[in-house]
Amino acid sequence: MRILLVEDDVAIAEALLELLEGESYAVDHAADGETASELKAVNTYDLVVLDWSIPPPSGLELLGEWRAHGDQTPVLMLTGHVDPADVVGGLDTGADDYLTKPFAFAELLARVRSLLRRREKPLQTRLEVDGLEMDRPARRVTVDGQAVDLTPKEFSLLEYLLTRVDEVVTRTDLIEHVWDDSFDSLSNVIDVTVFRLRKKIDGDREARLLHTVKGAGYVLRGRRA
Repeated sequence: MRILLVEDDVAIAEALLELLEGESYAVDHAADGETASELKAVNTYDLVVLDWSIPPPSGLELLGEWRAHGDQTPVLMLTGHVDPADVVGGLDTGADDYLTKPFAFAELLARVRSLLRRREKPLQTRLEVDGLEMDRPARRVTVDGQAVDLTPKEFSLLEYLLTRVDEVVTRTDLIEHVWDDSFDSLSNVIDVTVFRLRKKIDGDREARLLHTVKGAGYVLRGRRA
């Protein structure tokens, strides 16, 4: 899952980046409205965490612009405004949820998870193909009942592939949904991560789940082949 974090407070931004990346999300950061607008125009995000009071355009102005153009990306608004009228204004502009500062990190993560789950129809907390199971809330993966230890990036990659079973996923898809804006398109990090994930979920089995489609990308089959 890829998130755009829009926050101009350096300390808060650094803390949230560490928090969200620690949960295996790919996160891009913008410290002002102009940068946020530019990133949103060229990238696909699963969620935006948007501070109300950022250098112009403000978070509220950005949100209004996105919604006016039909962009329905879920938005979690962060605000120091505690006046109920301000909160209502933010929701009416199109925010899906809001948190007033200061807030507990655990609550922010819970709201992020809720918005991401709400986007999926139907809600799937467990994903499974041919002996491979992922418990998303518990962040646990098993193969034939045996726990598999994945790095955060391997988990994110597998999670995305499990939502696209039997579909060819391109490198561009992975860059947009699993990696962040700092990704070097000339590096081989995607190939290396796929190789490591394949070793963990397929091992030495002749019949595999994760396949490379030459010249196209990768596909996670619904049955080993």
